[in-house]
This record gives sequence, structure tokens and C-alpha cells, in this order.
Amino acid sequence: MLDLLSGFVHELRAAGLPVSMTENLDAMRALEYVPMGDRAAFKTALSATLVKHADHAKVFNILFDVYFALQPFDLDDDEDGSDGRPGGGVPVPGSMPGGGAGGDASPEALAAMLMRAILDPDTLRRFAAAAVARYAGMEPGRPVGGTYYLYRTLRALDLDSLLDRLMEQLSRERMETGQGGFADELEERLAREELAARIQRVREEVEAEIRRRLVADRGPEAMARSLRAKLPEDVEFMHASRDEMAALQRAIGPLARALAARLAMRRRRHHRGQLDFRATVRRSLSYGGVPAEPRFRRPHPSKPEIMVIADISGSVASFARFTLQLVHALASQFSRVRSFVFIDGIDEVTGFFEGNADLGDAVKRINTEADVVWVDGHSDYGHALEVFHQKWGNEVTPKTSVIILGDARNNYHATQAWVLAELRKTARHLYWIDPEPAAYWNTGDSVIGDYAPHCDGVYECRNLRQLESFVEAVIES
Repeated sequence: MLDLLSGFVHELRAAGLPVSMTENLDAMRALEYVPMGDRAAFKTALSATLVKHADHAKVFNILFDVYFALQPFDLDDDEDGSDGRPGGGVPVPGSMPGGGAGGDASPEALAAMLMRAILDPDTLRRFAAAAVARYAGMEPGRPVGGTYYLYRTLRALDLDSLLDRLMEQLSRERMETGQGGFADELEERLAREELAARIQRVREEVEAEIRRRLVADRGPEAMARSLRAKLPEDVEFMHASRDEMAALQRAIGPLARALAARLAMRRRRHHRGQLDFRATVRRSLSYGGVPAEPRFRRPHPSKPEIMVIADISGSVASFARFTLQLVHALASQFSRVRSFVFIDGIDEVTGFFEGNADLGDAVKRINTEADVVWVDGHSDYGHALEVFHQKWGNEVTPKTSVIILGDARNNYHATQAWVLAELRKTARHLYWIDPEPAAYWNTGDSVIGDYAPHCDGVYECRNLRQLESFVEAVIES
């Protein structure tokens, strides 16, 4: 078990969860007080000691199911393995193709088991084992992902149409028992939601059964690598799915609050000021004239003014939205934040964020109201930067840090790199952050190489983790 726990913690770290040695020891100590046969308590103890953020729970759950799939926990099955397999329903290597409980069950028998499983949660796991054994067609050693087996099983079960059949059956049973139909729409809706939740539970049990069988065949390490999910902070902006976008959106607020608190503390600690000789001497009187406690003049560090110039075209639009939201959520750490967005035209959108508590609404206004199209709506960095210099260049001061967001893919237009050279003369700092991998820079129509010599730094920012590091560096400077 210690080797298994060690491998589990190692995989959590590989997935990006910050698990320290102390937390690892805490988890092992917590397991001393948990019954080893109680899966729920075992999982809760590990989760409470190893997971520190709600967004990390999904990764933890997947890896837990992989690493502890074959452990003989006392779950829903009888202790003697009443479903026909040793270990209370846990598959053993070599039993995948057609074997196990329900392997020879007829479709009619499986349909009856499904209806009972929906209404009786205690039979769910035995039904999942039977369904996977009959429909998944799993073969030992075959390099096929669990998604393929899951699709085959769920397609055969036809769970999509099951909800309507169950509602009809429930209505029929109510009529036969004299209860009549549903009293109102609310009662019908509650019944439908309850049945939908049970059907979802069937999907989850089928997926868990497939995962158990794959672990038995391939081992937990190989399965963990293939199923390893990215944390929200490691999801790439330009390739995020809809669900990942929603997770990123939820992560912006907590990240901004934590980052603001950390940066404010760091600013106070790093700016102690110069030694106050007179105050130190006065303080030393309480130590018999020994200057044991130096005193410093309280500094008043200035906060930088930020100008953000963001490309909102095409695939970089999501990157620009998240960056703008994060920067404006950290507005208290700057003396002023001004935002500009462009495609081939450029427009200032600072007013959309000012006085708007919901930064998401400000982003929606940018998409609908910002005047960013000049000719054809294709990125033209050169023209946008030139217009920025003409309209707002004289407002860039030695206190201003200019941040440009974009992939620098200029559609083979003129770069007008001289604009950055002029801005660099007056700005405090000039940074460029690019959401593309550095390996793609200066390929195709990317002209980042023309702009980089005029910047204090060009940073790769493909995810929230890299963006967080960049913002910390900017404020520190």
C-alpha cells in the first residue's frame, strides 16, 4: 500500500497538483484512522490532505480511480464477490473479453437489470460490470482508449432515450397505484431531474468499470499517463474546449484575489525604505544603547501605470479576454489601467471596465461595440500600432508600462516596428506576451522577431500559470 500511495502522490505532482512532503505525511497519518475497507472514507481522507483547490478535485478523482481501482474495498458488492469475481467485483487480469458477471446475459436480461439499477443504486455496479462485459468488446493488450469502449457500451444501452421510457413507466405506475398523474409541472420536473441524475450515475459506473478493467490489463502508471487531465491553470488558451473555457473563467476571480494579496505583501516587504538613523538610536535606548532593532523610513512606492494593447482577432481572442479580465481585476495594484483592442483598426475600451463589477460584461461589450475593423478585419499589427502612436503615443510617460498581447501574425503587412522603438524611449517598460508556443515564433507570417528587439521582454503565455508569473514580474518591476 505504501508503494501505491507513493506512486499516487508522484502522479498527482506530475499532473500539476502542489503536494508537499508534509502533506504526503499528513495523508499517510490520516489513513491510520480510516477503515481500509471503506472506499469513501479512504478517498475523503486523501482528498482532505492532498487537495487544496476545488479545481484540482477532478484530476484527483480520476487518478484515485486509476490507482485504487483494484483495491478490495467493501463497496456495493457482497464480501464474497457475489457478482462472480473475486474481490467484491474487481476484475482480475485476463478476465476482460466477455468474462465476468453478465458476460452471457441476454439483451432482455440486461434491459431488466438496467431498469432495476436505475431504481436501486445498490445494483448499479453489478449492472455496469455486466454491460461492459457484453458490449465493450475489450481485448487485453489492445492500445485503445477507454473512450472507445465507453462509446460502444453506452450506444448499446441507449441511455439517451431511457429517460422518456422511465418517465412513461413512472406515470403508468402512479396510475396503477391510484396516485394519478403528476400534481403539477414542478413535481414532474423534480421526478425527471431525479431520474436524469440516476442515469448519469449509470454512465459514471460504466466508465469506472471500464477504467478498472484497463488498469487490470495495463497497470495504474500507464493508465494515469493516458488519462492525465490538465489543471485549469495549465489549459492552453488557444486550444481550450467549452468546458475548459468555463473552468478558466471561474478561475480568474480567485486567481486575481490571491495574486493581489501576494503582490501587495511582497511590495510592502521589498520596499522597507532607507535606514532611519535617528529612530534607530532612539529605539536603541530600550536596549541599553545597542542598536538591536534597526528602524527604516516608511517608503511610498509608486504603482505602475499600465497600458494594455490586445489583439482580439481569431484564435487569440480568448487569450486577450482572459488577460484583460485578470489585469483589470488587479487594478488596485496599478495607479491606472488603460486598455486598447485591435484587429486592423484600434479602439480604447477602458471605459467598458470602469465602474463595471462584472468583467465578463465588459468583455461582451468589447466584442460588440469596439471599433476595431479598418479594412477587411484581418490582423494588421503595423497599422494598429501606427494609429495608437498617433492618437495616444504622447500619453505614454516614464511611469507607463506598455503590454502588447498577440501572436504577431501580421498577414504579411508592414510591421511598423519603429512605433515600438519610439514607445520604448518614453515608456517605463515595454513587454510583449505571445500565446503561441515559442517554437512557432517567426514561422509563416509571424513577425515577432521584428518587434522583440524593441521590447524589454517577450514572454510565452499559453495558460493561466504562465500569465500569473508574467503579471507578478511586471508588478515587481
